[in-house]
Amino acid sequence: MTAASGKSADELLFCALGGSGEIGMNVNLYGYGGKWLMVDLGMTFGANEYPGTELVFADLEFIEERRKDLVGVVLTHAHEDHIGAVPYFAEDLGVPLYATPFTARLVAEKLAEAGLTSSVELKVIDHLEPFQLGPFGIRYVPLAHSIAEGNALVIETGHGRIFHTGDWKLDDEPLVGTPATAEELTALGDTGVLALVCDSTNVFNPNPSGSEGAVRRALLDEVARHHGKRVLVTTFASNVARLQTLGEVAQATNRRLCVAGRSLERIIRTAQASGYLKQLPDLVDFDTAMNLPRGEVLILATGGQGEPRAALSRIAEDSHPIALEAGDVVLFSSRQIPGNEIAIGRIQNRLAARDITIVTDRQADIHVSGHPGRPELEALYGWLRPEILVPVHGELRHMREQARLGRSCGIAQAVVQQNGDLVRLAPGKPGKVGEVRAGRLVLDGDILIPADGEAIVMRRRLAANGLLIVVLDGKGRVHVEGVGLPLEEDYDDFTAEAREDVAAALAKLKGGARHDREAISEAARLAARRAASRWSGKKPQVRVILPEP
Repeated sequence: MTAASGKSADELLFCALGGSGEIGMNVNLYGYGGKWLMVDLGMTFGANEYPGTELVFADLEFIEERRKDLVGVVLTHAHEDHIGAVPYFAEDLGVPLYATPFTARLVAEKLAEAGLTSSVELKVIDHLEPFQLGPFGIRYVPLAHSIAEGNALVIETGHGRIFHTGDWKLDDEPLVGTPATAEELTALGDTGVLALVCDSTNVFNPNPSGSEGAVRRALLDEVARHHGKRVLVTTFASNVARLQTLGEVAQATNRRLCVAGRSLERIIRTAQASGYLKQLPDLVDFDTAMNLPRGEVLILATGGQGEPRAALSRIAEDSHPIALEAGDVVLFSSRQIPGNEIAIGRIQNRLAARDITIVTDRQADIHVSGHPGRPELEALYGWLRPEILVPVHGELRHMREQARLGRSCGIAQAVVQQNGDLVRLAPGKPGKVGEVRAGRLVLDGDILIPADGEAIVMRRRLAANGLLIVVLDGKGRVHVEGVGLPLEEDYDDFTAEAREDVAAALAKLKGGARHDREAISEAARLAARRAASRWSGKKPQVRVILPEP
């Protein structure tokens, strides 16, 4: 297969369109036998670099142009960075989605909300039976993670076996599901693994990620310690094991459980439909919770990442039916996702201002990661003994470090790639053989647009420097309006001088330029911008409005 044509019957290729060089937005492609297999179809959330947007997606142009050769989309688990783009792209891709039952139920809800239930085929892989998609043989392998039914994939090809980890960790006390054992993974390694495509998120962590069993004990101790206080716990809604733990903690401390947040309600409903959380105690509503003695309620709320519309944010602002008072306790049973530090700090400061006690994983062992630290990576390398390591799911620094770690553990070859790199895994020496388009799209209102397109670039410029509007009314008069310039006290003086500068610039036009709309507009634009720069040090965007000819 060549980078230009994207077709070959012999080479085994890997290409990430998202999730390599970043954490989130996972979209991985495997090419073999003239066909393509997609693993995961995720998204990430908007950042300050894309003002006015909330969701960010991988640009799928490369595979959309080859959709007739795409055999299916296999989903490893139900986190948004692995399934969040499904409602936006699955119909256009036109191939079936494959998922285990819990993941499939959450995906089915997304499809129903988007009105796509009848137009996107969703196939549920129960009992983890192997299945065939074109030239790819596929089998789910359960691994521990911070969500129910986290899975790796074994992908069989004519060139060898690929072990695609998805998101994973090792857990000596998993509370939900039964991960593959060391013996099972060693047996798989005995049969030969060509390539390990592996999560890099926590490669710099020198310690194991820890167990959910240990978190259960720590949460029980922490809640019991705050006798007589109203306790609220915020955690990732998708962590079914943590929800089960909190139900058990509520029962053990003689507290009623109250849930605040639609995403929590959805996960609980889906988990119970999939056979999990069967022993979760009956929930109480907000009114009942607020009428219970303070020490007899445990509140589970969304919003631990600082989301402004989530329950915890509204509780911190005292604008939610759930109320906290001085002396009450909020436990953050979650980690800070990079980029959310300011938003989380804002909520914690609001709570602190009301003398509400805050406990995070820095004060107590009330959270563990869902991604492997170095000892877990080293253990997996030893069990599987792959010929090739391909780090994914990390920034470049994470992936390079995992490559170094893998080589130090005896893996012969490691390929560090980024989104858009076309990597040949076999035959011959593995490595990059080309590049394909791998941009970003953002959801802007209801429209998907390029993240580097004119709309976002202009919005970024406006945010940084403001806007000047210059109106020429055709009667020799100039009007100037500034938006977002730091000239509150001097604004009138500035606009007066800017009008004079524009009029002077127009008066200097000679000959045909005096009647050339483009020349008039450019002269007015430059004069107004120079005035703004002189007065404020800013270089705003300038729009010149001319009378109709």
